[in-house]
Amino acid sequence: MIDHEKFSNNVKNILVVGKNNQVGDMICSLPLYAALKKKYPDCNITLVAAKTNYPIPIKEINKYIDNVITLDRSSLKTNVAFLKELRKTKYQIGIVPSTITLSSTSHIVNYLSGAKIRVGVKNIEGKKNKTAYLLNVKSSFDWDKNKTHQKERNLDVVKQIDCDLTADELKNIKIKIDKEGETFANEYIRTNFPKKEKLIVGVHPGAGKLENIWNVENFKSLIKRLNDKYSPYFLITAGHTDKTAINNLFLSLKEYNIEYQLAQNIEFKKLAALLNRVNLYITNDTGPMHIADSVGGNVLALFGPTNSYEWGPRRKSCFSIQSHTKKINDITVDKVFDKSVEMLKKK
Repeated sequence: MIDHEKFSNNVKNILVVGKNNQVGDMICSLPLYAALKKKYPDCNITLVAAKTNYPIPIKEINKYIDNVITLDRSSLKTNVAFLKELRKTKYQIGIVPSTITLSSTSHIVNYLSGAKIRVGVKNIEGKKNKTAYLLNVKSSFDWDKNKTHQKERNLDVVKQIDCDLTADELKNIKIKIDKEGETFANEYIRTNFPKKEKLIVGVHPGAGKLENIWNVENFKSLIKRLNDKYSPYFLITAGHTDKTAINNLFLSLKEYNIEYQLAQNIEFKKLAALLNRVNLYITNDTGPMHIADSVGGNVLALFGPTNSYEWGPRRKSCFSIQSHTKKINDITVDKVFDKSVEMLKKK
């Protein structure tokens, strides 16, 4: 057994090896980092992040991270450069969360870092972690059986080394809106949504995975019905991968003479501030859903193959609609419209 109290006096550097570093994954991992900083307030935390096709504002999302090393396996040269960077620092603790996938590469990187204490997962739902032998602090977890959210899954991993949060601390982890973001949101709304008496309804029709996308025809019908009932302002948000979804949607909105504003590829802190200001945000399971939830927005989230109990927004003012067939397009427009009306009545 590890004498955590004795060991804690010597912890200066902690490594977290997380291959899944998309926006939603990063936001859901915040409790892990918060718990580490609570236990070891003076430590430096380094994240090993996988290379992505577009930039992820990791340090804007996660204020607890001090350094980021990108794992680029595209060539021998990049692999050697990565290992040199990794070995520059002497780590006392190395963590592989494994709340989404069991990655042999992540465990090997963690081991090669030289961290004395290597923390992770032994089994998930009975599925063996084949590289768990590289860990010396590990447990088995039944997260799906217990319908555990990703935020608690991440926290469970570091609870093994006595890093924990109270219920209130976990609840209060949010993305802070800075002055620049607030100024941007104020100016955007003043310019594009000048009538203060009108509602602002946000819609995110895309997602990184095709199976997570509610059909654009459904979004068309929903927006038309909401427009007929409320005549609100519509804010359509989109990311790097959403071009097809928004182009198809815009053709119909023009046909119906529905006014909208497109917020596409807006930088993280500005988008966060803007989503905090909409009256309702209707979205697939994707990064902006997590952003809106993390800043206190009112979110209506749609789930197909992914589980709302694992990824859905947690606050009482938010709601998730889960397809019981695991096919997102089995969620009816009627159901989403009725829930939208119910949530807007509370505003």
